This record gives sequence, C-alpha cells and structure tokens, in this order.
Amino acid sequence: MFDDVLVPTDGSDCANAAIGYAKDLAERYDATVHVLSVVDSRVLENAPHYESVKDEHVEVVEDLAEGVVEDLAGTGCDVEHAVRTAVPHTAILRYVREQDVDVIAMGTHGRTGVERYLLGSVTEKVVRLSDVPVLTVPGSDDGAVTYPYEEVLVPTDGSGGATAAIAPAVDLASTYDARLHALSVVDTAAMGFDVRSATIVESLEEAARTAVREVETRATAASVGAVETAVVQDTPSQGIRSYVDEHDVDLVVMGTHGHTGLERYLLGSVTEKTVRTSSVPVMTVPGGDGGEESSEESSEE
Repeated sequence: MFDDVLVPTDGSDCANAAIGYAKDLAERYDATVHVLSVVDSRVLENAPHYESVKDEHVEVVEDLAEGVVEDLAGTGCDVEHAVRTAVPHTAILRYVREQDVDVIAMGTHGRTGVERYLLGSVTEKVVRLSDVPVLTVPGSDDGAVTYPYEEVLVPTDGSGGATAAIAPAVDLASTYDARLHALSVVDTAAMGFDVRSATIVESLEEAARTAVREVETRATAASVGAVETAVVQDTPSQGIRSYVDEHDVDLVVMGTHGHTGLERYLLGSVTEKTVRTSSVPVMTVPGGDGGEESSEESSEE
C-alpha cells in the first residue's frame, strides 16, 4: 500500500520526530523514503540582497536534508532527497504529485525560514489539501514513540469520508500484526431534550453499530488477528481522545470528512480537532467526496 513515503523536514524537533515514523513505515512496507526540505519563498520575497539570502537559506536546508539522508541511509532504507523553494505546503503537495508519493509523515508543528515557528499551519494545510494519507506526529518531550503499532483505532460514522480510512487501517493492522479497534461515537449533546430524542438516539446507535460491523467484516476478511468494536455516546473528538487513552491506542486512522446526525457534513472538523489534540499519531485519509479545496494552488497563504 505504501511504496513511497515522504517526510518533509525543517530541522524542528517535531519535524524530526516524524522521521522515525517514516523510517518505520518504509521498513515495514519495503518503501522508499523521500526527504524534502523547503526554502520558504515568502521569507525571501522582501529580503534585501535576495540572491545572497536565498543562497544562505538553501545551504541551511540542504544541510538539514543531507543530515537526515545520512541517518536514514545507515538503516538500509532506500532514500531520496530534494530541496525546493516555494510556499511550504505547495512544495510538499506538488512533490507528492510529481513523485507518486503514497503517504506523507510530518510533525504537527514546524517552522518556516530558519527561526519563525508556525503553530502547525503547514501541516494543517497539507492535511486539508492532500490527495494521499498524511501521518501527523505530535511532539514528545521524552522522545517516546508509539511504533511498532500494537493498537490501531479507526473511528467511523459510516460516511463515505470515514469509510475511506478502513482500507489503510486494516492494512496497517495486518502489516503490524496489531489489534484493530473500530469506534463509532454517537453525538447526543446537540440534540437537547426533545421528546423525539430517544428515537433519534436509537436510530443513530443502530447506524453506528452498522458502521463498526463493516470495519469488523473487512478486517476479518483480511485476516486481522484481533478486532474490537465499540459504540459510545460523547462528542466525537472527546470520544475519540477518551478511547485512545483508555485503550492505549498507538495510532488513529481516520477520514478527513465525516458527518454527525444522519446527514450533516462537518468538512473534517472532527478530524482537525483530533489532529490538533491527539497524544498519538493520526493518519488522515482523504475521502472520495473531497473538501472545500482540491489542490495546493487553492491557497498560497
């Protein structure tokens, strides 16, 4: 499933944390790791002595990329590297398209230029716009990692976007010989105390049970050794976080679009909250219905 793994790096601790996860995926899938460093063109646009400043920044990012390549080469992985000058998320998504990358691994926080930190804005844009799965890795003060994965969670609400995550979740559980957890969260908080609420909740719970049964059926067909299903009542993002904590989940795999109730689409808000707040890596899988934006050219800011 994953033959080419891209890891963008800017030298930050969080970006560096994703390198180990990219290497682990590559080893499991016998894949090539692509190391990409980007000189942020916006930093250079208004700089005096443009050419000399550009050369300085290019040298810095080249050194970063070469250091990562040397570390990865020592593990036996096939490694390729590149340096681009562009808006970071645009460069990342263009590289994905040009090199037929299958998955991106990146930290949830990084920086542009040499010093100015962004609160995950590059990662968020990549998650929103990517046509391939994105493995987002939160920073860890103690350097702890959650791979090799033993407990993999796939949240599902039965929507097309959520269902898109089932195949990679099943494949990862099979490859890592991990337990696969299928979770559906019934959001009752928004219903109030309408007299029809009980009937609606019953309908939602039945839909949730159907959604997790689909995951179980597909996982069993793929010979995944252990599968657990659960339906809980909570707000979706909180329900997912609580389940992660209570079941020692190592990896969450989820679609970038889902829905609440029976038909209202959220444009990925649950996924975004999970990526922002999760204590473990989250692999976001784009759904077939797409989102508000469909290409890297749609946002240059």
